[in-house]
Amino acid sequence: MIAKDPALDRRIWMLAWPLLLSNITAPLLGLVDTAVVGHLDSPVYLAAVALGSNVFMFLYFSFNFLRMGTTGFTSQARGAGEATLVVLLRALLLSTLVGSALILLRPLLSDVALWLLGGSDEVQGLAREYIGIRILGAPAALGNFALIGFAIGLHRTSVPLKMTVLMHSSNVLLDVLLVQVWHFDVRGVAVASAVSEYLGLAGGLFWLRREIFGAAWRALPVGALKQVAPMLQLLAVNRDIFIRSLALLTVFFFFTAQGARLGDTVLAANAVLITFLLLLSNTLDGFANAAEALVGDATGRRDRRALDAAVAGTGKWTLIIAAAALLAFVAGGGPLIRLLTDLPGVRDTATTYLPWMLLLPLTASAGFWLDGVFVGATLARQMRNTMMVATALFFPVWWLTSGWGNHGLWLAMNLFMASRGVLMGWVWYRISAWAE
Repeated sequence: MIAKDPALDRRIWMLAWPLLLSNITAPLLGLVDTAVVGHLDSPVYLAAVALGSNVFMFLYFSFNFLRMGTTGFTSQARGAGEATLVVLLRALLLSTLVGSALILLRPLLSDVALWLLGGSDEVQGLAREYIGIRILGAPAALGNFALIGFAIGLHRTSVPLKMTVLMHSSNVLLDVLLVQVWHFDVRGVAVASAVSEYLGLAGGLFWLRREIFGAAWRALPVGALKQVAPMLQLLAVNRDIFIRSLALLTVFFFFTAQGARLGDTVLAANAVLITFLLLLSNTLDGFANAAEALVGDATGRRDRRALDAAVAGTGKWTLIIAAAALLAFVAGGGPLIRLLTDLPGVRDTATTYLPWMLLLPLTASAGFWLDGVFVGATLARQMRNTMMVATALFFPVWWLTSGWGNHGLWLAMNLFMASRGVLMGWVWYRISAWAE
């Protein structure tokens, strides 16, 4: 039985709600990009933006370790009463180097990505223009990961929300001006995305100015950035989270590819159902981020009681939200499918496989929550290892059930999600037992 702690519950919600709102509004940006090019005089523009957006979704998701690693180290430094600014500066240095490398490698990235994704010559030519322009915003996009991670680690979760609102509103305005008014087609969408990343970076620096440019800057340890060991530790954590993210992406890409092999209708139906998972993950990520901040703070202070309370409190709310999501999906699953598509074949197919989707609040929620716990405790190696084992389990399950068609694919996805939560829970239990 988890003891009630109203003060902790309020703290969790104060941390979670801005991130929850920010996560839920994030998919709206893709809808705006689709809408502005979807009204141009040829479908090639929409196809080109779709290809280009997929490239950046893969790239930026792969480098999301800059946010997660920064959150863990910042929250621990905050709890220990150590300088937090040096964590941000290291992360910004790394994001600038990686972003600049992506710009230099853009011809190679474009060639490889478009070769993998396919498309007509005209679509690929437009997508190449889109990638070539939007990649110029990579240093800012990765810098935003560092700033958001820093803000979460400091428990300033309103800052990521403000940054998101600024980036999305400026992107929408620039989309309309550059595409609808000035007719720059896909180039306008790419410019809007790149410029909005820099505006978000500027906004983040402004809203965190006291933590960056005030007393923290004056108290910055001399030669802190020249210390090799902390930078190597940051690189090691980021490396492990990077590998973990690639493994997760591999499962989702394979899931999509196998759905495509089962036919266009199944592929479309699976895409509709994955929207449910995105809604669930974006909601639960708010509490995972709260776990990052609270667990990291308690770890930095070496306060075992606060650590246990943070884990139990965020776990409790994850369970409550997962149960609410399950009820919402049961009640609203059919209407949501009808809202997302008006194609009868896709609707019927999605409804057939909807029960597998209804299991995900039960099978996936623990993994989302424990991601936050592990990030706060900077247990990146354990995150990597459990994800690799779960990925290794996914493929044999899919192979053994491949005769079941899409039912086997969804079974493998649910077992993959469940195995993540079980493995991470077992690892955390072992670590907690050793610490006593």
